[in-house]
Amino acid sequence: MKKNLTELKRCEWCRGNELYQDYHDHEWGIPVRDDRLLFELLILEGAQAGLSWLTVLQRRESYRAAFDNFHAAQIARYGASEKTRLLANPGIIRNRLKVEAAVLNAQAFLAVQKEFGSFSDYLWQFVNHAPLVNRWANLRQVPAETPESKAMSRDLKNRGFRFVGPTICYAFMQAVGMVNDHILECFRHPENLAADNAKSQARKRDTRFTRSQLRKTR
Repeated sequence: MKKNLTELKRCEWCRGNELYQDYHDHEWGIPVRDDRLLFELLILEGAQAGLSWLTVLQRRESYRAAFDNFHAAQIARYGASEKTRLLANPGIIRNRLKVEAAVLNAQAFLAVQKEFGSFSDYLWQFVNHAPLVNRWANLRQVPAETPESKAMSRDLKNRGFRFVGPTICYAFMQAVGMVNDHILECFRHPENLAADNAKSQARKRDTRFTRSQLRKTR
C-alpha cells in the first residue's frame, strides 16, 4: 500500500514546515539541466547568504516577478532605475550588494553560455556530468563545502560571479541535483526510490498475471 505523505521519512531540515517539505519532496536534489532554472537557483542561493533558505523560499514568487522571471538577458541590462526599483521592493531581500550581484551574475552567465553553449554544460563539468550520490545517516554528516564546490566557486569568481563562495556553491549543487544529499532513511534517497519503483513494477506484474489468469478461467 502506498504510504501517506505524512508517514514518509524525510531529511531532518524540512520537517515541520509545509513549504520546506514541498520543496524537499519535489525539487531538492533533482538534477536540473535547464539554464533559466539554474540561473534562478544560483541567484536565490546567493540571496540566502546570512539568512535561512526558508526566508528565500517564502519570497520566491516575488523574486520571479521582480527579476523578470530570471531571464538573464533582461537582468543583464538593468541600470540604476531598475536597481532602485528592486531596492524598494518589500517582496525581496533588499540588500544593495545582492541586487548588484544579480546583475553582474546575469552578465557573467551570458558570457558562460556563449563560451560553453549552455550554462548547464559548464556547471555539470564540476561533477563529471553525473550526480554525486552520498549515503549520509543524518544531517550532521553532510559537509558545508567540498573540493567540487571549492573548484566551482573559484572558477565562478574568476568569471565575475558574486556571492558564490564554496558554501553557497555546495548548497546550490544540492539544490540542482549535482549532489544528492538526501539522508539514507529519506524516501527521496535514490536507493529508496529505486526500491519503491521495483516494488511498484512487481505489483503491476502481479496484477497483469492475475487478470490474465482470470480471463483464462472464464
